[in-house]
Amino acid sequence: MSEFMCRALELALKGAGGADPNPLVGAVIVRDNIIIGEGFHERFGGPHAEINAFSSLKESAAGAEMYVTLEPCSHFGKTPPCANAIVKNKIKKVYIGMLDPNPKVAGRGAEILKNAGIEVETGILEEECRSINAPFLKHITTGLPYVVLKWAMSLDGKIACHTGESKWISCEESRAEVQALRNRYMGIMAGINTVLADDPRLTCRIEGGRDPYRIICDSSLKIPEDARVLNNDGKCIIATVSENGEKIKALESRGAKIIKTPSKNGRVDLNYLMKELGASGINGILCEGGGTLDFALLESGIADRVIAYTAPILIGGQNAKTPVEGSGFAHIPDCVSLKNIKTRLCGSDIVTEAEVAKCLRE
Repeated sequence: MSEFMCRALELALKGAGGADPNPLVGAVIVRDNIIIGEGFHERFGGPHAEINAFSSLKESAAGAEMYVTLEPCSHFGKTPPCANAIVKNKIKKVYIGMLDPNPKVAGRGAEILKNAGIEVETGILEEECRSINAPFLKHITTGLPYVVLKWAMSLDGKIACHTGESKWISCEESRAEVQALRNRYMGIMAGINTVLADDPRLTCRIEGGRDPYRIICDSSLKIPEDARVLNNDGKCIIATVSENGEKIKALESRGAKIIKTPSKNGRVDLNYLMKELGASGINGILCEGGGTLDFALLESGIADRVIAYTAPILIGGQNAKTPVEGSGFAHIPDCVSLKNIKTRLCGSDIVTEAEVAKCLRE
């Protein structure tokens, strides 16, 4: 049973960069333990995974079973309800990874199937199904984006030499993974110090990949008008508290969108910014912003996940930058705690992924 849901999960991930803001969904049709059809949700507005699976069939689906990572939809949106298509194709049993928290679905899809006499079993590899759709799940239930802090560091916890040099700490394989993350998340965030130091493009360098929205926290509007993140594609968002109208007009002429937030000790109000970004439809953000921004996101209770690439090198230097800076926490009980920790190798680097379990909140 789980092998077919594993295949559905593999298919679902192929929709990264195309399905947003819809969830990643994969579907597999099985008869006599042999896959006879499969599909995934390829792009927003296009056919859902179940419909693509039916389209791939070379025989009737009548009497077959379906494995789908997310509860089939029950409402008319940009496409007709998938639950109705499953009934029409006479599937005898549906294995569902997880129920859909979207209020437009929320168990109704499974109910349609049951009312039509189709056997339904839920919770198949549910943790894995929830994991691949963490941005969708947080956004659909709270209206806020799912925020991942990502950094590459040396074994002694440095993200750059004391001179500021940081290319390249991580190995080639890790850097390729980061490009995949940029394709997967709708937004990428950095602080102004990162922009001034590195002048990054913050684009996705995967052939056929999707460039994320580039979100720059720049309280005083220090960003140069020729910064490479400003490339006139309309996908650069600058958050600020500045009232410099002339600079704002100049940046808008470069295609940037300016979000003015309330001032929080002279800095961008990150909680306000997240509400604005979520309202605009951005459901997931990869933060590559440096230690100051990372600490601010943790302190504000915004960060949801951490992905750290640790390289087998030692940099040293008491003034060398670290992944989480700011003022830091004064007492151990107040520190950020992590849960569901997983480690693996990526080339020569150790990758640690974990969910944020506890952080300071207002």
